[in-house]
Amino acid sequence: METEEKYMMRCLGLARHGAGKVNPNPMVGSVIVYKGRIIGEGYHRIFGGPHAEVNAVASVKDKSLLRRSTMYVNLEPCCHYGKTPPCTNLIIREGIPRVVIACCDPYPEVSGDGIRRLREAGVEVTTGVMDKEAAELNKVFIKSHTLKRPYIYLKWAQSSDGFIDGIRPDASVPPVVFSSTAMLQKVHKKRSEVMAIMVGTRTALLDNPSLTVRRWSGVSPVRIAIDRRLSIPSVNNILDGRATTIVFTAMEHANAGSTEYVRIDFEADVLQQIMSHLYARRLTSLMVEGGATLLTSFIKQGLWDEIQVETTPVVLGEGVKAPVPPSG
Repeated sequence: METEEKYMMRCLGLARHGAGKVNPNPMVGSVIVYKGRIIGEGYHRIFGGPHAEVNAVASVKDKSLLRRSTMYVNLEPCCHYGKTPPCTNLIIREGIPRVVIACCDPYPEVSGDGIRRLREAGVEVTTGVMDKEAAELNKVFIKSHTLKRPYIYLKWAQSSDGFIDGIRPDASVPPVVFSSTAMLQKVHKKRSEVMAIMVGTRTALLDNPSLTVRRWSGVSPVRIAIDRRLSIPSVNNILDGRATTIVFTAMEHANAGSTEYVRIDFEADVLQQIMSHLYARRLTSLMVEGGATLLTSFIKQGLWDEIQVETTPVVLGEGVKAPVPPSG
């Protein structure tokens, strides 16, 4: 493996430790090398905390070596004031003469300006080292800011004969359970990694889901419900206040505790309105868990990035038809 790729691989490995902890920020790792030896490294540990470059510089014992070292980082250093000061300022101030970057940051307040500022200050900047691997690691962050919407996962479980549920007239009939204990753990792990999770009105009424992280450690996502006429009872789990919840509705309703009611125009494109609102809230990833009608709406509009289907050996014979993933 080429030397620069070796160090960038280390950056990517460090960055992964921030998964599920730095949202909506990207996962970033940084390594500082002096004469072929790593003298400092760090990663972005938690949202609002120091960035990878800051932690890497802080870990260097002999700061005088920084002026003769190379910094490796898997994403373009920030150049704006957010929760923390610009990392470009730190690099310039410490006199680091060379920075190797895997890929550019599409975030509007960075988007090439970080690289430009470094070069204007006399820093030698190399880009594109393991850029494909770096883009894959932060695909959620990159695609969200490129398309101005959350990265969208569509997820459902179905029977071997293509049904997502049995016929249920009301909530007194429990839903068909397809997933094994191991699969449910994977579902809750994914919940801990996404920023928002969505269901439609019928699913909220029939399944009374909690949409929280219970079978894995981590923070529960923001719960999203579409409820045009406010028909979901206040006693339902999704309105229990245990996690931040946004209800998109056509009705006027005051916010209640951690539940926010957002009025939208149901005569216009509902999903596009919701996606724009979520992006404005910096909710960069969304998992859609049901029901079949809502999932199909996302598929028809091409509003998806990944589709995760669990097909089980269960045979129902009849029921609610599962969505049909796009071919090709």
